[in-house]
Amino acid sequence: MYRGHNFHEDRFFRGQRREASFQKGNLKYVILDLIKDKARHGYDIIRELEIQSHGFYKPSPGVIYPTLQMLEEMGYAKSAEQEGKRIYTITEEGLKFLSDQSNIADGVRSRMKRSWNFQNAGKMAAAMKECRDLEILIGRAFHNLDEDRAERIRSILSETYEKINAVIRE
Repeated sequence: MYRGHNFHEDRFFRGQRREASFQKGNLKYVILDLIKDKARHGYDIIRELEIQSHGFYKPSPGVIYPTLQMLEEMGYAKSAEQEGKRIYTITEEGLKFLSDQSNIADGVRSRMKRSWNFQNAGKMAAAMKECRDLEILIGRAFHNLDEDRAERIRSILSETYEKINAVIRE
């Protein structure tokens, strides 16, 4: 049933919240892994994560840059200005942290591979297209709907959200 709060804030209506792709704190392992392989600037990290996820995850600069700053403050990364861009590299302390936390880092990598493999990407793309098409359909018609039909649509969406959530939890 409709939960009575701002329905527009629900994931189903707005689309996937991209930052939800990682559990809290796990993005730092991925970033350290990326800058371990080669020095990178923030937008390069964003682009690489989008490539690795087949376009399903594109972190915002508002997520990447604070994480990079935190890694620098922790001593796990360092940065230098290069051609007008801040380039990040991993430090010895960062390498040690990755090694010490290898079980967590390996778990994050494993979840990324399962979630973002190309086979799943096609299925997810089709499902997300359906969501976008539904959002467009409702967006175009909503201002012309009377209160009863608008409420019926909200109810259907809410029921659908709950059913999808139940399938995900199985």
